[in-house]
Amino acid sequence: MQETPIEKIYDAFIQCNQKICTDTRKLIEGSIFFCLKGANFNANEFAAKALDGGCSYVVVDEEKYVTTPKTFFVRDVLTALQQLANYHRKQLSIPFLAITGSNGKTTNKELINAVLSKKYKTLSTIGNLNNHIGVPLTILSITKEHEFAIIEMGANHQGEIDALCKIAEPDFGLITNIGKAHLEGFGGIEGVKKGKSEMYKFIATKGGKIFINGDDEVLQSLANANDKITYGTTRLFDVIGQASNTDEFVSFKWTTRYGEKDWSKLPLVKTNIIGHYNFINLLCAVSVGNYFKVEDLKINEALSEYTPNMNRSQLEKTTNNTLILDAYNANPSSMKVAIENFAALSSANKLLIIGDMFELGEYAGEEHKKIVDLIADKKIVDVILVGPEFCKVAPSNFKTFKTTNEALEHLKANIQKNKTILIKGSRGMKLELLKDTL
Repeated sequence: MQETPIEKIYDAFIQCNQKICTDTRKLIEGSIFFCLKGANFNANEFAAKALDGGCSYVVVDEEKYVTTPKTFFVRDVLTALQQLANYHRKQLSIPFLAITGSNGKTTNKELINAVLSKKYKTLSTIGNLNNHIGVPLTILSITKEHEFAIIEMGANHQGEIDALCKIAEPDFGLITNIGKAHLEGFGGIEGVKKGKSEMYKFIATKGGKIFINGDDEVLQSLANANDKITYGTTRLFDVIGQASNTDEFVSFKWTTRYGEKDWSKLPLVKTNIIGHYNFINLLCAVSVGNYFKVEDLKINEALSEYTPNMNRSQLEKTTNNTLILDAYNANPSSMKVAIENFAALSSANKLLIIGDMFELGEYAGEEHKKIVDLIADKKIVDVILVGPEFCKVAPSNFKTFKTTNEALEHLKANIQKNKTILIKGSRGMKLELLKDTL
């Protein structure tokens, strides 16, 4: 059977007002249903159900399911979805900014979106749709009304960022940092460097620009061939910042290469974001906004108004305690800076609750032990460790629980009061379940 041309599927996509569906449990009337396959499902089997449920067309990759003129046949549905996204991208003349990195991808995306939204109608990745399916779906949601696209890209193996860049064809790129994330899939830290820097290589071939933390020597060493827009603290970068020594929320000042250099004359930007490690993320958002000619006052306004969500760098005061919720995800790099920041807080009565870090493979034991040693070095004494990896390396003076539910039962039986509590762990640990008890 002959494969349906992408151009024909695209015509149907436009006819359907750009409505795409991939889940028969959430059918969208008048959409194109893509019959994706997974380890435990084959959506080709649901093609008829999708049409009966109101979808206008279906895309299948098994000939026996081609039963009506509303069925498009392709060799591989996922590949067709990606090709459709790239075809749509080629029809768009707006700037595309791609964001990747070991830590802070979503925070940077949200901050940049907040800033650019002061001047442009933006489209940014929703939630964590940053993989080989999420990126195409994000691109396909861009309409003619949008003026700027911000695309988050995640990866846990080499070659993934390059593949996503070939779909999105970004004009601008940003790597937040390179750290110890997904070490198992990347094959160690050198593999992480190689994988993440695929974005720099793609941007260079397209003649685009990258936004880069000039203070980060690792990123600088990987970006020799790139046209750079720099931000940082140590030299005369395109955007220069100074963080203020406040206790909980990050405050900072900034200027530009050709701007005011008397720091006393510059406004202090006060944010609702905790963690000194977020200062460089805020400065990055300033850099992007400044390059795309968002007014200084609007940049400051956007960053002052932004409130974190999704358990990322959130400060929440409960009846009993002050919670620092950073439970969305964790790896050795992000765990280290979170603990260092927590240790530096002036709060007298602190409790540290951390959970296992996933996808570390052969590095798991070593990296969990380093975190335990860091806690001891920072003299944090009230500690709860959750997960089998931390249980293996925990000293006797720390409370340990193999599961989050076990930790939850302990906290229910031992009510915590008047404490500042950091909660951080990998997504799979679901440490946010402890919040209501605290």
